[in-house]
Amino acid sequence: MSDPGIHGLENPCYYQGMRLSLFLLSYLLAGFLGAQPKPNVVLFVVDDLGWMDLGCQGSEYYQTPNIDKLAESGVRFTNAYAACAVCSPTRAAILTGKYPARLMLTQWLPAGRWDPDKHPMREGRFLRSLPLEEITLAEALRENGYSTWHVGKWHLGGAPFSLPEHHGFDVNVAGSDHGAPGSYFYPFKGSWQIPTTNIRVEKQTLPDGQEGEYLTDRLTDAAISLIENRDEAKPFFLYFPYYNVHTPLQGKAALMERYWEVPKAERQGPPAYAAMIESVDQSVGRVMETIEKSGLKDRTLVVFTSDNGGFAKATDNSPLRANKGSHYEGGIRVPLIFAGPMVAHNEPDGFDLPSISTDIFPTILASTYTPMRESDGRNLAPILNGFGEVEYDPELPLFWHYPHYNRHPHSAPVSIIRRGKWKLIKFLETGDFELYDLEKDIGETNNLAAENPDVLAALKQQLADWKMKVRAEPMTPNSKLKIDP
Repeated sequence: MSDPGIHGLENPCYYQGMRLSLFLLSYLLAGFLGAQPKPNVVLFVVDDLGWMDLGCQGSEYYQTPNIDKLAESGVRFTNAYAACAVCSPTRAAILTGKYPARLMLTQWLPAGRWDPDKHPMREGRFLRSLPLEEITLAEALRENGYSTWHVGKWHLGGAPFSLPEHHGFDVNVAGSDHGAPGSYFYPFKGSWQIPTTNIRVEKQTLPDGQEGEYLTDRLTDAAISLIENRDEAKPFFLYFPYYNVHTPLQGKAALMERYWEVPKAERQGPPAYAAMIESVDQSVGRVMETIEKSGLKDRTLVVFTSDNGGFAKATDNSPLRANKGSHYEGGIRVPLIFAGPMVAHNEPDGFDLPSISTDIFPTILASTYTPMRESDGRNLAPILNGFGEVEYDPELPLFWHYPHYNRHPHSAPVSIIRRGKWKLIKFLETGDFELYDLEKDIGETNNLAAENPDVLAALKQQLADWKMKVRAEPMTPNSKLKIDP
């Protein structure tokens, strides 16, 4: 199979046997010529939300009626992945459509988990901010006449030159260099140790507020105000990356009550975490209610996803193996939902095409009649629109490269390829391989590498070729490691 590589408008979908109807072609042409109104876009990204943390994903514990309603009205991808098992690389992939390895932004920021006295390998080099040279969703949409708003977590760099306003957003509410709020209650302050030093820094997510105010509610108020006071002559792009459900685990007391009543053995996560998820669900409901009351329901595309799998101390990711920070399925498989009037294709049980964070970028560009940019993603718009007969290649490979250490359970430096049902993991410290058949073994319990030498060899070569193509940063031996005589 040939490697499609980075693609542009001339090959936006990465699939074989593509047959678009004349209706789809005329629809797209009408949009580019201005005959169709450009849809608004709302992109929700929840921090650390696990694949099993929604009712529509199978949870009987977490209460998510508003998100479930989105899933019922749109397309839910059941084989969706984050581009990394930690947050910053996935956020970069969502906003640029490029793999973290290609961006050289492969670790959460500012990182600092590598230990020269412990780890046998030096981790790969990585950037500590999103490069200004990259074209983001916000920049592409603003060029197409959109108002662009960022509300929530940024975590892709900081002052003086890598905040949301430097990457195409007209408005930035609460976006900064840090990835957690310190406290979800006013005054939203926290203290962090700077990696590899004993120096601490105090940060505040929002400069003002009221006693008892909850951060997610405050951010939702800001998002609603932007919608209600928008320039009605322009479509808008609302990027709403929540700080929830990242640690510290702090939920509102009133929401926690119902989860305390659930027997401990039946809880999927602690009551505080469950309340945090419910706060996100209420926020999604409030934003969608505002859109409907504003008369925008029929022209707003909504995307909902997470930046990585659920945190080990917060939720049970079963039947998936492991958790955030690990590149087993529990650390990278995430919810992905597209909803809105342009989403005509619906599968009640979900759509099982493997997809990844990079796909969001070209799909939004196509759905908004915005000229396509280079990306590693696959345009899913034809699936969403239901136009024509479209056959996507289920064997199109997905890739991960994480040449780093972190302190999450089951984590290791790895490179990965998933192609069809097969997932190959290369462990960068040892050079060992694990091969899993995800159709039969979603929990990754049976390593089939020794039993399938031909599959192993083909995937090893394809993974190596991809790493060469994107110039993936290597790990090297740690010559400074202290070894006892």
